[in-house]
Amino acid sequence: MSGARAAARAIDALKRGWPVAVTAGDGRLVVLAIETANDVTLADFDGSAPADVLLSAARAVTLNLANQREAASPACPALVERVPWIDLPTAVALADPVRDLATPLKGPFRAKAVEAPQAAAAALRLARLSGLLPALFVRTDGPVEAEVAAEVLDDYEDPAHLVIASQARLPVAVSEKAEIVAFRHVADAAEHVALIIGTPDGTPPLVRLHSECLTGDVLGSLKCDCGPQLAGALAAMTQASWGILLYLRQEGRGIGLINKLRAYALQDQGFDTVDANLRLGFGVDERDFRVAARMLSLLGQAEVRLMTNNPQKVEGLEAAGIRVAERVPHRMGENPHNSAYLATKRDRTGHVL
Repeated sequence: MSGARAAARAIDALKRGWPVAVTAGDGRLVVLAIETANDVTLADFDGSAPADVLLSAARAVTLNLANQREAASPACPALVERVPWIDLPTAVALADPVRDLATPLKGPFRAKAVEAPQAAAAALRLARLSGLLPALFVRTDGPVEAEVAAEVLDDYEDPAHLVIASQARLPVAVSEKAEIVAFRHVADAAEHVALIIGTPDGTPPLVRLHSECLTGDVLGSLKCDCGPQLAGALAAMTQASWGILLYLRQEGRGIGLINKLRAYALQDQGFDTVDANLRLGFGVDERDFRVAARMLSLLGQAEVRLMTNNPQKVEGLEAAGIRVAERVPHRMGENPHNSAYLATKRDRTGHVL
């Protein structure tokens, strides 16, 4: 079985609530996603003894497990000993920070040493790739539906697998002279899109890397500035010689739609967008800008004018071999709903606003 196929099967199994084995240089773990488990599958997974709970380092800090020696490293996953009173609802409360206020944690929880930290980190990474919370029931043996090696995940995510799948002329509201190009990743079947505005003329195109945002782009959410950024970028391209909009399937800065909605709920509890992601167990930004670089390369563009307020996008493209000749700023207005969001972008993620 190819590595990509093994990773795809493991992701599918985890999302469906089936056990998966993850191997690394330091060992093998069998995991079951807390988010997709139910009483029956958990009872089968537990067997004769309750499986422990594996959590991200960030979630461990929130639960004060990082004060314990076994979970003292901020970069290491945390393993919580599963005593009988940690049933499925309690494990879900452990996993999901949105429930912290509504479901006060019983505790105290005891951290155990993680015997195979590389395999544990790979298992949490697999959960993130599955669009699930990085929180798993874990044991060292038992039947599984799929098995994947840690090193396979690097190849699975490699943007080199991205190919052009189809393209067509697509007149749009801002320009009748437009073409759409669809890209497909052969491993995970994710479909990214480029919209080319105007006629390529040999000059660096005005490029916008736009991460998919259902709530902002389609539903008109006021919590973010994604919709206005999308409209503004397309309008700016009509004033440039030509441009390319890269529409990336990386919802919620790469954490997926469901987890983004969880982040929204945490923001309503008073956390900013950075702390919301961290409390969920994700990085501040989980996007892979190598995908955008690969798309530009397939379109024959090695140099661009990048429309962004985010210096990390510039760094990400240039690290992947695309020269950014100019950073073109977005000029977006605030509203009462997104002023804190924009302030967080400025103060905590380095956006130039």
